[in-house]
Amino acid sequence: MTPRNLLLAALLAVPGAAIAQAMPPPAEFYFDTDSHATRPILVLEETGEPAMQKLLAIIERDPRARAEAAQLAHMAMQAGRAEIGRNLYQRALDGLSQNNVLWRPVMWNYGWDLYRAGDAQGALTQWHALLTSRGLTATWMPQTLALALWSVDRKDEAVKWYAAAVRSEPDQWRTSSRYAQLLPDWRESERATLDEVRAAWAENPPSWP
Repeated sequence: MTPRNLLLAALLAVPGAAIAQAMPPPAEFYFDTDSHATRPILVLEETGEPAMQKLLAIIERDPRARAEAAQLAHMAMQAGRAEIGRNLYQRALDGLSQNNVLWRPVMWNYGWDLYRAGDAQGALTQWHALLTSRGLTATWMPQTLALALWSVDRKDEAVKWYAAAVRSEPDQWRTSSRYAQLLPDWRESERATLDEVRAAWAENPPSWP
C-alpha cells in the first residue's frame, strides 16, 4: 500500500461493526424492478491504479464527491484493500439521505463488495436497509437475501426467502438449471451456495404465510 493510501485510510477510518439484523418475513411475490439500485457506479470508465489515483485526486478536492468515493471504494475492495474500501464507502454514505439517487446503488454495491470480502453479515446489513427503506418487493431480493442468510447460518430464514423467489417465478428458480443465465454477475461459488439453499427448499418447501 502506498503512503498516500495509508494516509487516506487513517483519515477516513470509521469505527463500528455490522450487527445481526432481524429480517421481516418475505412477501408473497417479488416482481418490482429496482434497476436503479442494481447498477455499478461509474464516474470513470478507466480501470486500474491510474483510475484509482484520478478518483482519489477528485475526492481530495471535493469532500462531496460521493459517486467518486463509491467507485474508488469498489475498486479498492476488488484489489483486496478491504479496509480502505469500507472507509470510502462510509465516506460516500456520510450525510447521504435515502432519497438521494445515489443511496440505493451505493448500498447495493457495498453489500456485494462486503460479501465478496468475506463479510456476509455486513452485506446482509446493507441489503436489509434497502429492503426496509421503502415498500419495494424487488426481483433481486429473494435470492440475494437467501444467499446472505444462508452464509451467516440463518438457514431456515434463507429457505423462506428462496421460497419467495420460487413463488414469484417458479420456472426460473425451481431448479438451478438457469442460474448462469439469471445470475450472470454472480460468481460460480455464489451460485453454488444458492443451490444449497434451493436443495434445502426442495427437501421441505415452506408454506406461505
